[in-house]
Amino acid sequence: QVQLVESGGGLVQAGGSLRLSCAASGRTFSWYAMGWFRQAPGKEREFVSSISGSGGRTYYADSVKGRFTISRDNAKNTVYLQMNSLQPEDTAAYYCAAVRWNPGRTVPSTSRAYEYWGQGTQVTVSS
Repeated sequence: QVQLVESGGGLVQAGGSLRLSCAASGRTFSWYAMGWFRQAPGKEREFVSSISGSGGRTYYADSVKGRFTISRDNAKNTVYLQMNSLQPEDTAAYYCAAVRWNPGRTVPSTSRAYEYWGQGTQVTVSS
């Protein structure tokens, strides 16, 4: 079992930045690929970014590429999402997720592939 707790959300003006954190506990953190997803009111949950267990591979949705950066610190059992140049359309609840992973596997970008989820943190970008 893996427990995930997100933090770092808040209200920011367009063009601003936020850094989300997701602290994990329960198992060896590096065994898990991590993903960030978001869900706006009335919309389906969508992929934002993911990272392999070692941190060597990262993936981004086209909508955030060049603005968001995912990273992880396995010594701290934490994954981060640095979000720059935020826009109102980035407003959503952001969730981190974990899936057991080995180097031979593709890091998934679909929500149904992930086994564990945090409770979410709200990001609101004002125009």
